[in-house]
Amino acid sequence: MKPDSHAPPTATYRLQIQPGFPFAAAERVVPRLAGLGVSHLHLSPLLEAVPGSTHGYDVVDHTAVRAELGGEDGLRALARTAHAHGLGLIADIVPNHMALPAAGRPGGPLWHVLRDGPASPYARWFDIDWAEHGGKVLLPVLAGRLGDELERFTTADGELRYGDHVLPLRPGTERLPLPELLDAQWYRPAWWRLARTELNYRRFFTVSELIAVRVEDPEVFAATHATILRLLREGVLDGLRVDHPDGLADPPAYLRRLHEATGGRWTVVEKILAGDERLPADWPVAGTTGYDALRRLDGLFTDPAGLGELTDAYLAFTGCPPDRGGDWPATARRAAHRVIGHELAAETERLVRTAVRLCETSHRLRDHAPWALRTALREILVRLPVYRPYVTAGRPAAPTDAALLEEAARGARGAFAVPEEARAVELIRDAALGRLGDGPDQRDFCARFAQTASALRAKSVEDTAFYRYAPLLSATEVGGTPDRPAVAPEDFHAFCARAQDDRPHGGTVLSTHDTKRSADARARIAALSEHPAGWARLMDRLWSDSPAPDPHLAWTAWQNAFALGEPDPDRLVPAALKGAREAALLTTWTEPDAAYEAAVAAFVTTGPCGAVGREALAGFEGEVRASIRANTLGAALLHLTMPGVPDVYMGTEGLYRALVDPDNRPVPPFPDGTEDGLAGEKLRLTRSALRLRRERPEWFGAGGSYVPLYAEGAGAGHVVAFTRAARVVTVVCRLAGRLAEAGGWRDTALELPGDGTWRDLLGGGEWRGRVAVAELLGAAPVALLVSGG
Repeated sequence: MKPDSHAPPTATYRLQIQPGFPFAAAERVVPRLAGLGVSHLHLSPLLEAVPGSTHGYDVVDHTAVRAELGGEDGLRALARTAHAHGLGLIADIVPNHMALPAAGRPGGPLWHVLRDGPASPYARWFDIDWAEHGGKVLLPVLAGRLGDELERFTTADGELRYGDHVLPLRPGTERLPLPELLDAQWYRPAWWRLARTELNYRRFFTVSELIAVRVEDPEVFAATHATILRLLREGVLDGLRVDHPDGLADPPAYLRRLHEATGGRWTVVEKILAGDERLPADWPVAGTTGYDALRRLDGLFTDPAGLGELTDAYLAFTGCPPDRGGDWPATARRAAHRVIGHELAAETERLVRTAVRLCETSHRLRDHAPWALRTALREILVRLPVYRPYVTAGRPAAPTDAALLEEAARGARGAFAVPEEARAVELIRDAALGRLGDGPDQRDFCARFAQTASALRAKSVEDTAFYRYAPLLSATEVGGTPDRPAVAPEDFHAFCARAQDDRPHGGTVLSTHDTKRSADARARIAALSEHPAGWARLMDRLWSDSPAPDPHLAWTAWQNAFALGEPDPDRLVPAALKGAREAALLTTWTEPDAAYEAAVAAFVTTGPCGAVGREALAGFEGEVRASIRANTLGAALLHLTMPGVPDVYMGTEGLYRALVDPDNRPVPPFPDGTEDGLAGEKLRLTRSALRLRRERPEWFGAGGSYVPLYAEGAGAGHVVAFTRAARVVTVVCRLAGRLAEAGGWRDTALELPGDGTWRDLLGGGEWRGRVAVAELLGAAPVALLVSGG
């Protein structure tokens, strides 16, 4: 029986739908997933995308379900099968951007804009600065300079072809000689390296193949959402995940429009909250997708004292300078300066041009030199501690946003030697806060500043600094704070209590398609924080046995190898190369050092993936196995029973150890119940918790409750426990290695609530009253208790 379309899920299961795993393949696993206990399938983007795309975030047509996945008929067949098994469907949508035209997919709004220019009725869809490049759209698609690529162009049937790119020809230009034909178009094909400084359209982060869409325009919203909204109305879909809302000009307004259009269907947003940042209270969504929960879950299993020791060992081993991986704030700041001046140079210059226009149109604001505006802009942006402010030009900014911008401006003033020139900082601050009015340029600057801030944060922190600062790789996760990742039990409880009060149906996750490492891989790495001395000794020995091109690479490669458990060069070499390129210290994506990268591949293959390396890692694993088991099972049980709607990434109901994409994109084998060891334990735990949530949704939803339980005795700090609706008790051991070092549980006890009996769904025992934790967690580091009456 199909679940109520307006009821929130009890749990979702993320499927990466792709040509190698289309709707029909998903349909075949529906019975297994229904038996697991989830209430909804969570599908990756399902609209037409670039042919062959394995992720679907490169949408090319908002009006059709992707044919490579089975089309709308295939989606409807999946929905019917899911409904027959009591499951609903959640869809991932991509409002921020779409892909440039590709071979096999001509037509569409962008096609018309490239053909007809600013007069096209679709020109309003995109943020294009037509004042640049003589009124042409710069398309950085060429492998080399235009003069070197002319022979690769062909024309036929009103189209210009170059490699995989297919572009429209302006009517009447088809018969012109190639040089004149190129000059006659509304676009300018250009060398890909020009994108960094010359691009004149807004894009997704630094991906020039993805052009941003102006969904703030009601007409554009209606056109890009019509198919998804129809599928919701017709009962094919039941809820939504919104990708990258921080890229939008006005996220709150967009979400209000979406909420109204969907009739209030369950919706979560991929909003990354930094530090203690809160999701704005006026956003009409169930909550975030759950990276804020992930950070708290991981933090519980990170030993702060051990991390300090491990960091000291890392610094001694790598010798990293403070701003190149030796100190987190310095490393993050340097990375931000690099990204804002390099990868996001075009976005920065567009903001500078707008700021210059603001000055030129006001006598009060004149006489700020462009260099001063540029400096002020960069210095403010690199100091923002969150992804972006949420401001509308001409309206008062929220106090939190005003405080953030003021603090950033205070630091930015130090970049100026002349105090009078530092007044450019106040202008940029006020423009970003919408204090200069609500004219076109004021609105443009306010929105663009926030959009650029979010791109800067993602690229400089997640995609650069995380790869430079690496004492403990499990701490370098989306939304994380790698220098302070540990979370105390009382802080975890405070987070959960707030979630239950504010957004009880928000999302929670442990693994996603975007996590740098899967939860089970991070659980293994987190164990190093409990065993820092052992890891330091191992690294010193391995450095002697298997020298690496540089010590930083060695430290990260060995941790990634340990995360996998069974190092495979086909998986570990690409991850190591990606890490080195993202760090951008010795090689980069755009300026690769072939000799260094060859040395990286050789080291990873013969070192971590070689016989000696495998044996060394296996020996160390034997020393920390108890920590790995406790981390793996503890995080899983907390995730599935804490406030919120848990999302289970495909394959993670069993053991799933994956590194950064593309390692986490292939469809994993789905556990079938025959697994043993830790994999079998995790599967049984997941199935038990998910089935309980589905059978008793009132215990875990808005009508339930969350109450922490505190143990007493020598090992009390190693217990995380809570009740849900006074009917379920979760008990988890944390920092098992440190617990063993201290002598074990000894007199530690936990008082179970009420006078009745509690039955352990995992271990099978029955308990009541004051319980010795050594007995309760004697067979396993976790317990899931249900009241017997």
